[in-house]
Amino acid sequence: MLLPDLEATRRFAQKLAQTLPQGSLVLLTGPMGAGKTTLVKFLVGALGFAGEVTSPTYTLIHEYPTEQGLIVHIDAYRMADQEELYHLGLEDYLPEARLVLIEWGQPAVFPDSLEIRLTPSERGRVVEMIPHRSIAPLNDRDRD
Repeated sequence: MLLPDLEATRRFAQKLAQTLPQGSLVLLTGPMGAGKTTLVKFLVGALGFAGEVTSPTYTLIHEYPTEQGLIVHIDAYRMADQEELYHLGLEDYLPEARLVLIEWGQPAVFPDSLEIRLTPSERGRVVEMIPHRSIAPLNDRDRD
């Protein structure tokens, strides 16, 4: 799917926000500058958060409360071992969050996720949605 401009990206985020089940884990992948944080801003806005949305590159995690539930935004770019997110409290977020968004998330580490891969092109952003295992609510998942 091609998103030629910001308005197309906003519409995509609104549609995505309506279709993601409660407790979904979404990995946002793609090169630097592909629009991962921009997509997060539009998703969070579509779910009712009216405040400022910024990249959590240096803080690691931002929380955005909405009437639909908490949205958790994580930036894993600087993490050498993304499994550490589970030790830092990701397991605590999953049963309660409306949505967990991980920029730079690795599908091998988060097998029950939806990967949204963004790739810049001359005509805009190319978006690929890749389900890994299932995107059932993560609070129902079994982790060995």
